Amino acid sequence: MPVDPQAYHPADALAALGPDFWDPVEAARFPETRLRFRNDRAAAQVGLATLDDDEWVTHFGRFQPLPGTLRQPLALRYHGHQFRAYNPDIGDGRGFTFAQLRDDRGRLMDLGTKGSGQTPYSRFGDGRLTLKGAVREILATEMLEALDVPTSRTLSVIETGEALDRGDEPSPTRSAVLVRLSHGHIRIGSFQRLAYLRDAEGMQRLAGYVLANLYGEAGDDPVRLLEQVVARTAVLAARYMAAGFVHGVLNSDNINVTGESFDYGPWRFAPVWDPNFTAAYFDHAGLYAFGRQPEAIGWDVAQLAASLRLVAESDPLIAALDGFGPAFQAALPAAILWRLGRRPVDAATDRATVRVVEQALRSTGAPLDRFFFDAFAADLPAGYGPEWDAVRAALAGHLLRSTREAAFWHGEPQGLLIDEVEALWTPIAERDDWAPLERKVAAIRTMGAALA
Repeated sequence: MPVDPQAYHPADALAALGPDFWDPVEAARFPETRLRFRNDRAAAQVGLATLDDDEWVTHFGRFQPLPGTLRQPLALRYHGHQFRAYNPDIGDGRGFTFAQLRDDRGRLMDLGTKGSGQTPYSRFGDGRLTLKGAVREILATEMLEALDVPTSRTLSVIETGEALDRGDEPSPTRSAVLVRLSHGHIRIGSFQRLAYLRDAEGMQRLAGYVLANLYGEAGDDPVRLLEQVVARTAVLAARYMAAGFVHGVLNSDNINVTGESFDYGPWRFAPVWDPNFTAAYFDHAGLYAFGRQPEAIGWDVAQLAASLRLVAESDPLIAALDGFGPAFQAALPAAILWRLGRRPVDAATDRATVRVVEQALRSTGAPLDRFFFDAFAADLPAGYGPEWDAVRAALAGHLLRSTREAAFWHGEPQGLLIDEVEALWTPIAERDDWAPLERKVAAIRTMGAALA
């Protein structure tokens, strides 16, 4: 048996949910399947690290079903607000879910694709993914995992041998199919679709699916569902900020009800603490700018609350939704102190420390990666002038949560600004040289181990 029999625990909860929530589809047939990236660290958590490369490509490039789980790929149905405009004509347009497995923590995990071909929701798209887009998703997920942001993980990237035309990058360009490992693929937009269709029975069924399979709770109480989503997405918003990360497209169909970040298109890491910094060139109004991400995620969660009104009274839903702001305010100091390597003291002290840090970052324009590295590693060395004395004093009130003696802290910070992302892609594009990307992934993982 190619999978690890001790760690492989297949499931098919999505199939049992029923055909009102998905459409069976077939994967595209690709001219070639060249393995470019396999994440054995993630694969080991679901019993897949024992696959050899040929078996890996068979399952993740040609999508032969894994044993005991879904019999065929399923394209999920959902709607969503896209830049605040409601769109009922979306769904999995270039991806599907093709397996469900329990991980080493007992969580239900989905194996989902990007670039696996057309579905009933592709509209005018070709259902494909550029190789550059796949490389960018590897980098985003590795960096966010290292920075303690709840995120999907890139499990596999296989180059597929097709030449793709794209309007926003040099074409023709190389193609790939990506597999991500995610704690579910149910979105806020999944519930919006049911509200749009006035499908109260389906709404209750989906609420029960999420509570049972993703939260480990009994029942189908929509208020309890909203409470869970509020708590988890507030943490996500806070950790985006601490990471200096800008997702770029925080539409309601891109918000997972587990609070796990996924689907990385025009993402960026902010070079400085600039609330107006945007990732998407088409986000002309700055709707999803760095500093507006908590507001954007909260707005999306409000659309979930509005959808759940189909099966619940307004007052308890409003009460649950009102918890987003306080939850975010509690999660932000915790996330920033974690990145600074400090232990929390109490709510008031922690909030005061974060205010001082944020004010200094905004007023000085200090590079974020450099600041967090120096504050963790060396208590802000002499190069930080007297304007940083208030930050030094605030941080001195917090005990260290881990040692600074790790070799990582005697080196240089690991960042991932857009210039470096492009520089990592260039050798792949020009001479098929993957070594710089492999070194970067290894360095990011070293940073993650040091931070943890």
